[in-house]
Amino acid sequence: MTKTQNLKSLDSQDDEITWKFENIMIAKIYGKDNKSRFYEDSADGRFRDRLKLDHQTGSLSITNTRTTDSGLYKVTRKSSGTPLNIFSLTVYARLLVPVISRDCSVLSLYQNCSLLCSVVNVSQVTLSWFKGNSLLSSISVSDLSISLSLPLEVEYQEKNTYSCVLNNSFTNQTQHLNISGLCHTHLDCIYCCGSTEVVIRLALSALVGVATVAVLVYDIRSRSLQQKRRQKSQSNNN
Repeated sequence: MTKTQNLKSLDSQDDEITWKFENIMIAKIYGKDNKSRFYEDSADGRFRDRLKLDHQTGSLSITNTRTTDSGLYKVTRKSSGTPLNIFSLTVYARLLVPVISRDCSVLSLYQNCSLLCSVVNVSQVTLSWFKGNSLLSSISVSDLSISLSLPLEVEYQEKNTYSCVLNNSFTNQTQHLNISGLCHTHLDCIYCCGSTEVVIRLALSALVGVATVAVLVYDIRSRSLQQKRRQKSQSNNN
């Protein structure tokens, strides 16, 4: 990153050009011998060996820019007494391609496949699921550097096109979902879960099945009993 000032030559040997980051001195050009000085230990040493000054223009260059270089910069000329330029710089981290994986922590229906789209150590980004060109869901993070995950549930035999997109203000990275590659059968999750978890899942599935049968049997018996009572009531009336 280079910030160009296009300055004329220094007015006198006593003139100076100074650069500051968040009001901390980081570089200076002296008019006396037209030499430059870099304050390597200032600003927590974040600019060490990464600053360059152009004596003709007064431009400051920062090599290998990082997110920690974001902040307020000010360049001042001693002879003028006032800042020549004040600007804010924001450096965004390079976006990584999001990762789509099978989510075996979710107890899905037998015809469904649970998935997770994940990214790590991100800030000022949005993570989204798309079905074709339609937005299904999204989650955003501002200044904190954290990990994000966004769930999605699809059917095993589904033919729709899904994609997970990570984006910030300038660029984006997209990962397309391969349903046949990630979602083979419902039993796949048995191999990615511990034996105890598998037993719990099967027990829960069995309980759901038993409860459904119990409700159905109760409903049938209740209807049968009501019908017998009606028939008995009609016989007594006759």
